[in-house]
Amino acid sequence: MTKTRDFIGPYRLARLIRVGNSCAVWEAVKEPEGERFALKVLRQDLRDDRKEISFLKHEYDVAHKLRHPNIIRIHDFNSEGNIAYLVLELYSEQNMKLSLRQGVDQWAFHVPKIVEQSAEALYHVHQQGWVHCDVKPDNLLVSPSGDVKLIDFTIAERVGRALGGILGFGKKVIRGTRSYMSPEQIRGTRLDARSDIYSFGCVVFEMLSGRPPYTGVNPDELLEKHLHAAVPTVQAANNNVTNEGAELIRRMMAKKADQRPDTMWEFVKEFRTVRLFKKPPRRPGSSSAATDGD
Repeated sequence: MTKTRDFIGPYRLARLIRVGNSCAVWEAVKEPEGERFALKVLRQDLRDDRKEISFLKHEYDVAHKLRHPNIIRIHDFNSEGNIAYLVLELYSEQNMKLSLRQGVDQWAFHVPKIVEQSAEALYHVHQQGWVHCDVKPDNLLVSPSGDVKLIDFTIAERVGRALGGILGFGKKVIRGTRSYMSPEQIRGTRLDARSDIYSFGCVVFEMLSGRPPYTGVNPDELLEKHLHAAVPTVQAANNNVTNEGAELIRRMMAKKADQRPDTMWEFVKEFRTVRLFKKPPRRPGSSSAATDGD
């Protein structure tokens, strides 16, 4: 941003929040009303890329009608000159990936709340007929108190459809994030809610262990592990997780979709009955342990 007052349409760019692979996110002020929003704007080098513009428009088409307290609100898709952008609700800048860099123990108290709110958001997406297809810590914005907003519907796909172009090792294009992709997403077969359940299982594993369930020396090895490697136990990295908690996470990451919870709501109901931690984590800022949750 220059020292002059930079505008995109009626929105004054106040502060750069973050830059991703294809877009920059700005805090922006709508003039003259003074309302604050987040603007998701294609990077300057991609502003004429029709494919990237279509992804941004697709995100609007998927998400602008979603109404849920744990899903980021998308207000508008527009273009000013050759600049395509989304207008979104302004929320916490910290995503779960960044939060986990502070250490698993710093967020352990809030994990039950984060898991439940994230799952409820995904269930709402599924109820509207969509599979998110990119469930990962980076796409969960988390407030200091553990409240969640699900973001980024760029590659969401209709339930029952395959994610086009996803199959392939080596030269073929992969759409999604390899550390969290379900076997059926890798293979390019039809997707339903259980694909997101697998990805979310990988996310919960990382929330509790500080690392994704699988790593690889190259992308193909990582995909092979999602397809064929034994499901790791989160207790190997965090021995404070109960057997029942570890077993639920293991079932979420089952290689076969029919061995996972059928729906995200089934997962939520079961999760509410599970004691996740052997010893309740400490509330942030407290010197003593508290009960699971918030």
